[in-house]
Amino acid sequence: MSYFSPVYFVCFLPIVALLYSVFPKKAKPYVLLVSSYAFFWSLSGKLLAYLLLSTASIHHFGLWLDKIQTEKRAAVKLLPRPERKPLKKKFDNKQNLVVAFAVFLHIGLLLVLKYTPFFTSNINTLLEHLNFDFCVPEYKFMIPIGISFYTLQAVSYITDVRRGVIKADTNLPRLALFMSFFPQIMEGPIVRYDNTAVPLFEGRKIEYKNFVFGVERIAYGLMKKIVVADRLNDFVKTIFDDFEKYDGGMIALVAIAYTCQLYMDFSGAMDVVIGSGEIFGITLPENFRQPFFSKSISDFWSRWHITLGTWFKDYIFYPLSLSKGLKKLTSFGRKHLGNHFGPLIAGTIALFCVWLSNGLWHGSAWMYIFYGMYHFSLIVLANVFEPAFKKGAEVLHIDRNHGPFVAFRIFKTTVLVVIGELFFRAHGLAEGLKMFKKLFTDFSFEGITSGQVAKAGLDMCDLLIVLVVVLIVFIIGILREKGINVRENLSKKNIVIRWIILLALIFFVIIFGAYGAGYTPVEPMYADF
Repeated sequence: MSYFSPVYFVCFLPIVALLYSVFPKKAKPYVLLVSSYAFFWSLSGKLLAYLLLSTASIHHFGLWLDKIQTEKRAAVKLLPRPERKPLKKKFDNKQNLVVAFAVFLHIGLLLVLKYTPFFTSNINTLLEHLNFDFCVPEYKFMIPIGISFYTLQAVSYITDVRRGVIKADTNLPRLALFMSFFPQIMEGPIVRYDNTAVPLFEGRKIEYKNFVFGVERIAYGLMKKIVVADRLNDFVKTIFDDFEKYDGGMIALVAIAYTCQLYMDFSGAMDVVIGSGEIFGITLPENFRQPFFSKSISDFWSRWHITLGTWFKDYIFYPLSLSKGLKKLTSFGRKHLGNHFGPLIAGTIALFCVWLSNGLWHGSAWMYIFYGMYHFSLIVLANVFEPAFKKGAEVLHIDRNHGPFVAFRIFKTTVLVVIGELFFRAHGLAEGLKMFKKLFTDFSFEGITSGQVAKAGLDMCDLLIVLVVVLIVFIIGILREKGINVRENLSKKNIVIRWIILLALIFFVIIFGAYGAGYTPVEPMYADF
């Protein structure tokens, strides 16, 4: 069962909503908790034990930290002010050890389960090149769905308790629901305890407005996923599986198609997830904010997979850049290189760790590491040359945030993103480089104009349907960029008009969805990351 299977939105979600409605307020959170575990069980079976273990452990570590903090406050009060600092440091070090142990367990388990084949394979390749006659045994483990997402939530919870951002939760079922809430367990968004845990356990009523808004959001997500992303899948797979048969024009087209597929798949999933939460009165964080209106790569990553980016920023980038060693490096850099280039040294080191982690988070392969380093390099280059760009714009009297130049910046950013996605989708780094080379050494429109697109799985009818939906999404994106809330405006319309639009959207998905004969069912793409 996935978010896009009929079982989910025809059976599972309606049954959960019905049970949630009929049970009393105090029981409503437990309906969600049992439903969440049932959903996880349907996806990963007995691997549910990993989620239970993670939840139990962070509950224990949180209470442990709370106990240390209570002891600290009591002990500090008994001492004169001059003697408090060493005692505070002693308790802080104790808390740091607890957090380090908790993070080691969770990240360590993630590394073992997800990355053991990658690490052992590369070690054995190195041993072979060094002419050693032995190799490391290679193991492959079964991985529970969503482990990358709930592990980051667990780490954020423990870290926030240590920082004093939140208080350790003594209510284990509430913490369990925060970790397992079924709409977001498979693909995120990565939620923070202080934003969702309490609302999840309040047992809010299903209000009419929330219900309709949720259904609208789900239908919109289904359109993006089933009508567009799944329709593009056969074409994308055909070209990437046998790219050597096609010229550079077809490679460029498939790179664009895959970027569109990935966005429609992942953002469509987020629409279904957020809409599902909305039905129960839960506001989950947005994961996308019109990313293809971005003016730079940094801007793109503030709009794409937002919750992952903010997690890396809050728990890797800031802690590293504010560490004693990098702060000293920043001071040294300012003194010798100036206020712009000086801080870039420490910032670049922290940014490198973020993008290495980002690449590995997506998967255990060199192409994912390359993908992370690709975006890291683009951001660093933009930071280094920013003064030159600014000066050049002033000399040429160009307003970088106005008119045609903005369009140019958006186009440039989109091209760079599409190139990155080409490597992201390719079957390995070597094939990605070969495909990229074809863009320059074998580019022509012959493949596109000779009917190869239709033969590869995207005929004129499919293409027209894709373009119609892309245009709808593009127009809604423009309205959102202008600060216009489409759903709020729609809610003010006559109820007949509103339901006609909603039913039209639902029937559009039913009629033009890419399912049945001729189409291959496609699981949500980010569920594998």
